[in-house]
Amino acid sequence: MTTRKANAVWKGTLKEGNGVMNYSDYSGPFTFASRFEEGKGTNPEELIGAAHSGCYSMFLAALIGGEGLNPEKVETSAAVTLGEDNGPCITNIKLTCNVSCDGLSQEKFEELAAAAKEGCPVSRLYAGGTAEIELDAKLVG
Repeated sequence: MTTRKANAVWKGTLKEGNGVMNYSDYSGPFTFASRFEEGKGTNPEELIGAAHSGCYSMFLAALIGGEGLNPEKVETSAAVTLGEDNGPCITNIKLTCNVSCDGLSQEKFEELAAAAKEGCPVSRLYAGGTAEIELDAKLVG
């Protein structure tokens, strides 16, 4: 079992306050504007997107490796939408992934990409919740 830790400190009111999120060697400021507008800084949704992108990429690479293949590159981005469903919540996560891997057929790629969407730990975290997870995966090169 592996446990990772992060923390956040918020000072002040929701609109006028500010905070800092910390994990590993990263420390990033966040504000109302960086979360709900286009202000400078990060926000929880960006960090969720980064976590989901990394998790999906690693999981898909593991599945491809399990087929005896060596992916040259698995590049994933995530667009995380904060919406409303009985209050603020994440309503959609769209994963966009491009994979380069010699010897991987389109049919097997589609099977593995779908399995990674269902099986990566971050996707499983959101399964059955308010977030719809979409996948746009392409085998390139």
